[in-house]
Amino acid sequence: MKKNILSWLPVLLWCSLIYYLSSLPHLKTELGVWDLVLRKIAHVTEYAVLFLLVRRAVSHTASSRRTPFVHTVAVIFSVLYAASDEYHQSFVPGRGPSVVDVGIDTAGVMTGLLLWWMWEHLPVRYQRVRFFNKLQECIIKEPN
Repeated sequence: MKKNILSWLPVLLWCSLIYYLSSLPHLKTELGVWDLVLRKIAHVTEYAVLFLLVRRAVSHTASSRRTPFVHTVAVIFSVLYAASDEYHQSFVPGRGPSVVDVGIDTAGVMTGLLLWWMWEHLPVRYQRVRFFNKLQECIIKEPN
């Protein structure tokens, strides 16, 4: 029982962070078009992480741990949270709800699903290690 409750703690903390960020009025910066791009990337990232956290919590607590069920619950939860977050923003000065943002958040949820699928379907651990080594090489290039 305690493990079941603890598996939802990261979801609660992440949802609280999203709620807090949505409560901040006037989040625009002086970055021009980059402001919009960075905010939309943040939307995708927040909801990809939310999907992964919810997926993990559901897989630890649901009576049915079958993958389609777990994914369906995680997607529905995450998309409904995105919609409720936009509704919440209608009460924040300088903010407003946006159907487009719900769509972008949903794209984030699908990104999380894709990341999970990629992780699960890399055939062996060795290939996962190679994948992350290649990723690290791309990010941190050593001088010649």
